[in-house]
Amino acid sequence: MDIQGKTALITGASRGIGRAIAIELAQNGAKRLLLVARNRHKLAQVAAQIEALGTEVVILPLDLTQPIEVNIAIAKAWRDNSPIHLLVNCAGVAHQASFLQSQLPKVSEEIAINFMGMYTMTRIVARRMAAQGEGTIVNVSSLMGKIAAPTMATYSATKYAILGFTQALRGELAAHNIRVIALLPTLTDTDMVRDLQLFRWVVPMTPQKVAQALITGLHKDSPEILVGWQSHLAVWCNRLAPWLLEKVLLMAAPLPKDKSKRYPKLRQAEAISR
Repeated sequence: MDIQGKTALITGASRGIGRAIAIELAQNGAKRLLLVARNRHKLAQVAAQIEALGTEVVILPLDLTQPIEVNIAIAKAWRDNSPIHLLVNCAGVAHQASFLQSQLPKVSEEIAINFMGMYTMTRIVARRMAAQGEGTIVNVSSLMGKIAAPTMATYSATKYAILGFTQALRGELAAHNIRVIALLPTLTDTDMVRDLQLFRWVVPMTPQKVAQALITGLHKDSPEILVGWQSHLAVWCNRLAPWLLEKVLLMAAPLPKDKSKRYPKLRQAEAISR
């Protein structure tokens, strides 16, 4: 896909990866960007930065868990700014906890925003893209959409769901000349993850690197964009030696030390590593 002169809609655009993608699209010649997030003030700050690059910006302060409001706002935005060529579903939240200590309100929030919010936006936009006969949809999953990790069960579940949803839509929407792509970054240094306990040995990458990988993938027409050497290594390890990756994940996960006795494989792996 050639970004030059195109119009794109990005959710989660007020911070992190979404913000970096919006800026990268502007730097690569996008004509107009529609920025979606809950925080109007932060959206305005991003918009000012992008407008300085010569790209038109429309801000849409929306809560993706409110489908009626989203539907009305996107219908109006499409009427005023169509055709929209690219949708990037980037909005998401992450809560870290062991499964037995997880809190249902936080679980519900992850499912509502990460999956249902993406589903709602995609449903609204894809129907209009089908009517105009072209479009590209990018769904931001994660490396945890391929390799689930302890303490991130619900987050991993939503990211797995995004991959399945993306794969299904890729086949369904091809007849309408709509490409559907999955973007899978590894741990990225954003506001969202700074309150999380990091996994040992995982080196965070920058949002800018993720955004650049997306642009490269769009130019190559890649159906799935796996970002970062750590992601490629983990996926290959999972294919060739899943038992080994499971041990590494247990060693790397920020599990409570006094609970390690419940994981005999962890003790064995730690003994071998010394």
